[in-house]
Amino acid sequence: MDSIMRTAGSLLGTHLSDPVDLGGSRRSTVLRCATADGRSVIVKAFTDEPEARRAFTGEAAGLSLALAGPELLAVAADPPILVMADLGRAPTLADVLLGSDPKAAEQGLSAWAHGLGRLAAASVHRRADLAALWARYDKGMPSWDDEPWIAANAAALPGVLDAAGVTAPQDLPGDLARIGTAGGEEYPAFTPGDTCPDNNLITPEGLRLIDFEAACFQSVFLTAAYCTMPFSTCWCVFRLPDGTAEGLEETYRREVVAAYPVLSEDAVWRAGMRQAVAVWTVDATVRLLPRALKEDLPMHRSRRPVPTMRQVLRHRWEAAQHLTEFPALAESVRDLLHGAATWDTPSLPHYPAFTASD
Repeated sequence: MDSIMRTAGSLLGTHLSDPVDLGGSRRSTVLRCATADGRSVIVKAFTDEPEARRAFTGEAAGLSLALAGPELLAVAADPPILVMADLGRAPTLADVLLGSDPKAAEQGLSAWAHGLGRLAAASVHRRADLAALWARYDKGMPSWDDEPWIAANAAALPGVLDAAGVTAPQDLPGDLARIGTAGGEEYPAFTPGDTCPDNNLITPEGLRLIDFEAACFQSVFLTAAYCTMPFSTCWCVFRLPDGTAEGLEETYRREVVAAYPVLSEDAVWRAGMRQAVAVWTVDATVRLLPRALKEDLPMHRSRRPVPTMRQVLRHRWEAAQHLTEFPALAESVRDLLHGAATWDTPSLPHYPAFTASD
């Protein structure tokens, strides 16, 4: 920690003190530090593991794009350290969703959908800029723009199904090939990459995004699906009151139509959304099912309340079982649901803030 502060202080030309560990991850250490003039900054130091190197480059490039997030004050590539403006101690969207105030939760969700949509619409002409920034901070890992993660999930799914006792339908490869086109070539826009509730601060000035480790350009449908599912890759997944997800999706859509007017056509929008839901359903199945078959683990190691992996998987499968455009995938999902009938796991409840809606 002392070494991190010395390096960050040298970058800023000031002495840093009083570090507060903000948690970080296996890839990084995140500290709030006091400066010599009484302000505070956020210091993020990355390890040298492959995913940490990619995370450093993504965060440095994504914040340098200056479309969203805290101001990037300094960067060092060796050792990989970022210094950012401190956005304060505001609650996150996860905090309000897991709290007890439904109005605060509704307002937070609305701000989140508006903010993501505005960011996407403002970014569509900046893809080359992000690529140039990635090259500036490159540490030898492919960007998420270039990572074939959808294809990798498609290749892994048959083996995951087999381990669960489900025979992959003959037409599943064809479905998965068509699903893969949602990856970003159609209607791309910038995203910080991890827009989950705990990476969104509800400040007096409005929504502020943090965590740009997976910054990239991807299809607006993949981001919009976070509104619909909700939160496609996150730990903070519970049910929303009826109609709320649809409202969030429409809020996001109204913003991105400014950049892509064709998305005002319902047929285009609905087809893209169903494709994105399929992409994220495959992703959740490949990531979570191998572990969930062994035991029903919580989705987060320390946050509570939190759903279990089996609860989230069943929720995802229930939403995807009627994807008629992808009949082989829908059949696989129904088979998984049939097998999950033996799981002694309660249904996914509402977010605590909306408990009164139950």
